[in-house]
Amino acid sequence: MPEQGRRSHLHLVEAEPARADCDLCPHRDSLRAAGRCVPGDICLIAHSGRQIDRFLRRNPEFAEACLDDPFWERRAIAARYAPLERISPLARDADEVVRRAVAIRLPANELTALCHDPDREVRITVAARLPVEHLERMMGDEDYLVRQHVAERLPHGRLPRMAEDPDREVRKAVARRLPAFALKRMAADAEAEVRRIVASRLLPEDAAALLDDPDWLVRLEAARNASLEAITVCIDDPEPDVQALVRARLEDFLHEESP
Repeated sequence: MPEQGRRSHLHLVEAEPARADCDLCPHRDSLRAAGRCVPGDICLIAHSGRQIDRFLRRNPEFAEACLDDPFWERRAIAARYAPLERISPLARDADEVVRRAVAIRLPANELTALCHDPDREVRITVAARLPVEHLERMMGDEDYLVRQHVAERLPHGRLPRMAEDPDREVRKAVARRLPAFALKRMAADAEAEVRRIVASRLLPEDAAALLDDPDWLVRLEAARNASLEAITVCIDDPEPDVQALVRARLEDFLHEESP
């Protein structure tokens, strides 16, 4: 075991991916003898992410010494196990995989420095973890997947600002989360997939406006949602499924009303 107060240091050497040469490792008589590493399976000096991860999971005290290692994968894996207070500098690492590992571990209130990272996977991780009060700064991200994560977490009061996002998937996320009373503004969305979600969640009095939508699936959702009085206009809808739904709803009502 390392001396108290000192971080463990492992002398790294170049190695083949499958199996490192234990004869080159100065710790072969200590770590290996103690069962803390296994050639070809649990090894820090091999260029194998699987082996490195297994080693550091078993021997996390060596992680800090690997944070400035020249091999990107060793740095990225070390970021998972090193003391939290030591990984912040890796937010500026040249490799995006390392920065992603940092974005997963950093406390949420320290993620703002990564909001504009050049790698979208890093920004997606940030958008999924950033405190909601800071999410607004990512609403205009250039990548729709980042904005979609923002839309899935943004407080309802700020969500209407994303109702006209240029990407359909983002607007679908908004349509799923906006309160029903605020959805009317999205009833004229250019994409039928968005309008279908809107039609399924609108207040009944607002859903009636979509009973003549050009997309039959939108009309179907509106017919499920609108009042009985409103859906009578669809009793002869050209789409059989819409027509069947309307007739079934009206017949059920008549049966319930009959003595």
